[in-house]
Amino acid sequence: MDHFNYKDNELYAEDIKVTDLAKQYGTPLYVYSKATLVRHLRAFEEALAAKDHLVCYAVKANSSLALLSVIAQSGCGFDVVSKGELMRVIKAGGSPEKVIYSGVGKREDEIEFALSQKIKCLNIESESEMYKVEQVAERMGLVAPVALRVNPNVDAKTHPSISTGLKKNKFGIAFEDASRLYRYIAQSKHLNASGIDCHIGSQMTSGAPIIEATDKLISLYKELLEIGIKIDHIDIGGGLGVTYNDETPPSPYEYLAAVIARLKDFDVAIYCEPGRAMVANAGILLTDVLYLKSNTERNFCIVDAAMGDLIRPALYNSWMNIIPALKRDKSDALEGSDANGNRLYDVVGPICESDDFLGKDRHLNVREGDILAVRGAGAYGSTMSSNYNSRPLCAEVLVDGSKAFVIRERQKEEDMWRDERMLENSTSHDFS
Repeated sequence: MDHFNYKDNELYAEDIKVTDLAKQYGTPLYVYSKATLVRHLRAFEEALAAKDHLVCYAVKANSSLALLSVIAQSGCGFDVVSKGELMRVIKAGGSPEKVIYSGVGKREDEIEFALSQKIKCLNIESESEMYKVEQVAERMGLVAPVALRVNPNVDAKTHPSISTGLKKNKFGIAFEDASRLYRYIAQSKHLNASGIDCHIGSQMTSGAPIIEATDKLISLYKELLEIGIKIDHIDIGGGLGVTYNDETPPSPYEYLAAVIARLKDFDVAIYCEPGRAMVANAGILLTDVLYLKSNTERNFCIVDAAMGDLIRPALYNSWMNIIPALKRDKSDALEGSDANGNRLYDVVGPICESDDFLGKDRHLNVREGDILAVRGAGAYGSTMSSNYNSRPLCAEVLVDGSKAFVIRERQKEEDMWRDERMLENSTSHDFS
């Protein structure tokens, strides 16, 4: 459920017509619904209420300071994968003591900063990283709270680009190596085994893979208990999918119920790292129809949003629902439309790449100057945007009932090269 709905054939974000937002702030424009975000936060908290837990929002899904502040105010934790993300969380009012730090390539300065902020846990993804964390902690005179991110070799049954739990993926430590490394951590003066971590992929539409992974984590947990190593949490990662088209993912309640059932008799907290499931359907991308173009092969709906604004369709051919801000009656249709008043369009952007598209083969009844909305754009939309073709980053607004707040100003062209230097203004260094 979200709060983007039609009223009298006009699309609303909570209590505001999205066409009014487009007129006020221009397009392309990201629009977020606070009510939707809060509802999704509560769903995860309620789903885990029967067990000691920590919900850690995956910042990579959307790192907007405004959204992070809403999440922080709810008491939620955070999953970060860079120093920059951790700094964003702190800036937004999040508590470092509710932060877990993941990622396969943490630099030494990032590890040092994370430990200095007294974060909840560092998720270690390789043996080499374990030694590096130990060295940094020793130099700082600290004991680093760590968890091994275990790769259970479980197929998440998702797109290969967002599958992370197989042996062929770069993520995590081989399951068969975990016990040996936990033994090393147990004897280290500067490492403390806080938990076991696992994340097998994103956009999972079945609970079966996470149950298979959880069973493997439980077997490791029992093995550690037998050798006297007691951890305080099991982190099952994120990855719960959302509905873009006809997917039927389980709800957070359904998804987590089986995990709780398996862990209810163990003295460990459950951590989870939802990202997409929190924010995807809390956001849409509004775009203006610039031109309608046809040739002997295709009809093109050319819009002002591009792959630089929303790269998911171009990056791994993801399907995202594209709907009109104003539903036209089928009697108000262009020549050559079907019985429902629609034409078949490829919705494409202005960037000079053939893969610059938001959707292909879409049935739409539109005119030049109409506004379209790309649904499910709250996750991996603005956070993956770029200045390709020297296009400014678009504005973002957060809707709360009948009020809209600009949470990111539209970037100006001159801002794109503010930190660049032409040769005559550059500082030179002699390396001879």
